[in-house]
Amino acid sequence: MKPKVLFGVIAIVAFTSLLFYNFGNSISTYVDFEQAKGKQGAHVVGVWDSSKEMGFSRETMQFSFYMEDQSGNIRKVIFPKAKPNNFEQADQLVVIGQMRGEVFYAQDMLMKCPSKYNDPNVLQMQATSASS
Repeated sequence: MKPKVLFGVIAIVAFTSLLFYNFGNSISTYVDFEQAKGKQGAHVVGVWDSSKEMGFSRETMQFSFYMEDQSGNIRKVIFPKAKPNNFEQADQLVVIGQMRGEVFYAQDMLMKCPSKYNDPNVLQMQATSASS
């Protein structure tokens, strides 16, 4: 085989392997707080625990709150930015970061807010039928 062809085949195999390796690392799965221990960039889904304290510290420039994950674990979450405007209205939160001890340090936060496009009449009928 010619050296140019051999070099080309090796380069294609190496590039493809690197591509699959990076793609596999970039796929994120949702975990709870217990599974997030030891993982970088863990995605934890949960809801804000409004019965516990929350606040923004001007000294550290961090917003902290408590969140309950889908398994029922409640942990303190520290977010290095100001509180998002629609934080209290969010139905669900996704925090992206890592656990350090019993505290989750989030680099990013996504919020699922109630849809303003849902027909209120349909929602009213669903609520009525569920309660009867």
